[in-house]
Amino acid sequence: MSGRIPQSFIQDLLSRADIVEVVGSRIELKRAGREFKALSPFTNEKSPSFYVSPAKQFYHCFSSGKSGNAIGFLMEYDRLSFVEAVEELAGRLGIEVPREGGQFERLVLEGPLDALAAAQRFFSDQLRKHQPAIDYLKKRGVGGETAKTFGIGFAPDSWDALAHFFDDPAHAIEAGLLRKKEETGRVFDVFRNRVMFPIRDTRGRVIAFGGRTLADDPAKYLNSPETALFHKGRNLFGLFEAKQSRKSALPHLIVVEGYMDTVMLAQHGIREVVATLGTATTREHLTLLFKSTSKVVFCFDGDRAGRSAAWRALEQALPEIDEKRECVFMFLPDGHDPDTLVQEIGAEAFGKLIEQAQPLSAFLIGELGKQANLGTLDGRAKLAGLAMPHLAKMKDSPLRSLLIDELARLTRLRREEFGPAASGISEPAPAFTSQRRLPAEPGAVRAIKRALQLLLERPDLADRVGEIELLAESGMPGIGMLVEAIEFFHENQAAHGGQLHEYWRGTPKAAALERIGPLTPPLDDVGIEREFADAITHLRQKALKARIQGLLDEAQVRTLSKAETAEIEHLTRQLSNRPAV
Repeated sequence: MSGRIPQSFIQDLLSRADIVEVVGSRIELKRAGREFKALSPFTNEKSPSFYVSPAKQFYHCFSSGKSGNAIGFLMEYDRLSFVEAVEELAGRLGIEVPREGGQFERLVLEGPLDALAAAQRFFSDQLRKHQPAIDYLKKRGVGGETAKTFGIGFAPDSWDALAHFFDDPAHAIEAGLLRKKEETGRVFDVFRNRVMFPIRDTRGRVIAFGGRTLADDPAKYLNSPETALFHKGRNLFGLFEAKQSRKSALPHLIVVEGYMDTVMLAQHGIREVVATLGTATTREHLTLLFKSTSKVVFCFDGDRAGRSAAWRALEQALPEIDEKRECVFMFLPDGHDPDTLVQEIGAEAFGKLIEQAQPLSAFLIGELGKQANLGTLDGRAKLAGLAMPHLAKMKDSPLRSLLIDELARLTRLRREEFGPAASGISEPAPAFTSQRRLPAEPGAVRAIKRALQLLLERPDLADRVGEIELLAESGMPGIGMLVEAIEFFHENQAAHGGQLHEYWRGTPKAAALERIGPLTPPLDDVGIEREFADAITHLRQKALKARIQGLLDEAQVRTLSKAETAEIEHLTRQLSNRPAV
């Protein structure tokens, strides 16, 4: 369905969602007074600086500077677009996302998505009609159920079979299914006479295709061109199908290089398989993989090209691994790929080869050791020098520490020789508090920030603030943001900080709100009320003085009216009256 997602629905969604539940489903949270804390999921740290506030429905990560509501967390952690994050959150709550009419960025996405879904149905229908394509799949050992699981189809040997399928080719061109000749305006099919493999995203939507030729085409396999929806370095073939194969967490994911490798392993009951799409493994691939499993099995040919590909994968994996994430390397016998090997030895024997896969640490040391003669001083020094850049890429984790121990043993060097962090001595992480993050500022600015911080904890305090107009007209830097927040919570009685952030999304106010950390030290309700009253009183006094000074300045250039003179007297008397909330 196309159209804009109503803002009212987004606010209602945030009122129903619990950010603690959303974040807690992805990282481990521990209670810390009124809030929850955890190690940052965005940086490598030893001391927790990531906080989640149930009251504010807001998260704040001091080490990375990231903050936001439940939607913002899903965007950052799951790398989703805004619309995808809203749909993910709504899906968790079992709510359908409504759409309004009118133009919206979502239309740009759903047009190509609709074209891709239609193309997948077209290719599947064509496969049933084309016996040579069916014979090819049977010859390769692919059964009907497996073909159905992966949505395999066939693109006819025609320049415009698919083009004729669309009344308007615009979205299909945008999706990379069709091309248009500028000189003639003629539209033609990108895929012709090919067995088609749909490439799905993690939500199961077709975002591209891979096609295997049935002719003598020099390009045996052809992928869709990169589009707004599809990037080879960010997507994996078979990931959606692998996740659908299990209700529980995947014990591991095997990374292979071909469509048929993935399909044939699945045919033999090995469903935890994905394939890269004609490109080397990237950090984005690893991010996708580690969202679904804690163990990645790289499966490569045992020849020089295979080991080179494995080494490139290792270099990408080094920054991603720690004690909770594991990468192993499985090298196949000469002359085999996963497709042919599993058909020859069967699933059980293939599974045993997975169990015998080489750990990353052994592969790293083994490959570096081939370049150095450990029987000489120079060779041991060379090994240390080769290893240090790779150690520098790794998180400070038990695996890194054990690697350093092993390298120290092999090179006969002390741990300290492998860099400052290798000694186990590092500077303590700073104690991040709201006071540390706020430099010395004029009293009004400090009071505004403190009032905002307290208001996010207790939005109901907005109803206790009087003389809003006086504060708004004071001209103090930042007062407009505080006034707007007070008015938002006054008008939206059940709202929380996460909803205010959504209301301000994309504005400088949202960015400023993200910089306001949790209360440190935490306060009880009485303490929050007292400090909020003090902050508002301080700002009220400032606003009174500003108004009085403004009138006195006017008196220097003209005669004030009786009403203005009376106002000065009234405001002067008010300066001695403390109550403001």
